[in-house]
Amino acid sequence: MHATPPVGAKTFALFCLASFLLSLSYGSTFLLSLLIHARGGNDHDAGSVISMAMLSTFVAVVLSGHLADALGAARAIAGMGVLLVVACLGFALVPGFGQGLMVCGLALGLGWGVFYTLGPIIVTLLVEPRQRAKYFALLSGSMLSGIGSGPLLGRAASALDLPLTSAFYIAGLASLAGVVMFWRMGARLKHHTNVPAARISWAASRRVLSSRAAFAILMVGLGGCVFGGLSSFQTSYAAAHGLDYSLFFGGFLSAAITSRLLIAGFVVKRDAYRAACVLSGLMLGSIALFAFGVNGNLSYLLAAATLGVGYGLTYSVINGLVANEAPPGTTSQALLLFSLGYFVGVFGFPLLAGKIIVEYGLSTLMLCVLAIAALNWMITVARLIARRLSTHKILQVG
Repeated sequence: MHATPPVGAKTFALFCLASFLLSLSYGSTFLLSLLIHARGGNDHDAGSVISMAMLSTFVAVVLSGHLADALGAARAIAGMGVLLVVACLGFALVPGFGQGLMVCGLALGLGWGVFYTLGPIIVTLLVEPRQRAKYFALLSGSMLSGIGSGPLLGRAASALDLPLTSAFYIAGLASLAGVVMFWRMGARLKHHTNVPAARISWAASRRVLSSRAAFAILMVGLGGCVFGGLSSFQTSYAAAHGLDYSLFFGGFLSAAITSRLLIAGFVVKRDAYRAACVLSGLMLGSIALFAFGVNGNLSYLLAAATLGVGYGLTYSVINGLVANEAPPGTTSQALLLFSLGYFVGVFGFPLLAGKIIVEYGLSTLMLCVLAIAALNWMITVARLIARRLSTHKILQVG
């Protein structure tokens, strides 16, 4: 057994760099609220555009396996990644905030859906099961870095007296570079990325959802609601509190990267159930801070950093859990459903979140996000209790 990916550290590093570049496209969508407000819209309009991506990600999840079989996973990502470039350019060029931006949202969902779905599947084929959590952490760290850097492009554009649309142009160019890298990696990875079992089916879905892997899928959906709701309207939150939104994304990004460099190696060696409980509790604490404790730059930065550690590492842990708890022969399908659960939360919830902000205010949204984070944490507590009771019962029988 090998402790490193068969394709070598250099190829995996390129894979992570390309993932970072593609992720800038999704990160730029956190500036949509600001862009749409500047064009005369509101947070409900922004949520509607973002939620369009949820519809197309369903198509992306279904098609991703077929595309991987036909082209190889890396080149499937490259081909559909072109739509991420189109989406970024469309956000910058399409006037107003109507149907044109909705189409851009659909393009974003297709491109991001295929990339986000096939990326972890490539990891499962490159590394052995006991190494999955570590390499999932590296991949998700690269993606979160890109996602967190996207909004910072908007802040940099403002500091340089450039229009906000400059951030979308830069994200589009970065995504184009990522597309080229994935296409070139396709030839290098073709012997590793033949994914005949990546197609999703009703039978495989039922097997996965009736297994313990279903808990991780539910958790990633709830976590997606927290992250999507908080990040998509962070520019509105910051404006309402007289803060600079770049502090949120900078704090989140710094904590996410640092935790992967210094903590991830330790966390993935711990009991996954306990790690998920502790980290989701940390995420809950961060949302409580956003709801009740932010009263200046320092507390704002602390809340963002806590979210970066809690959310970022929780995701890595449950990503490994869903792969390892899936029934034999259904790992790829479990990862597809995991991605689908994430998309429902991260793209679907902003539609509701935007409506809540417009009709009831930001404070109500924060209470809703807090309730979701609490439910997410309670699932991990319940799993720990259930496992302890099961172990106790087995010992009594023995």
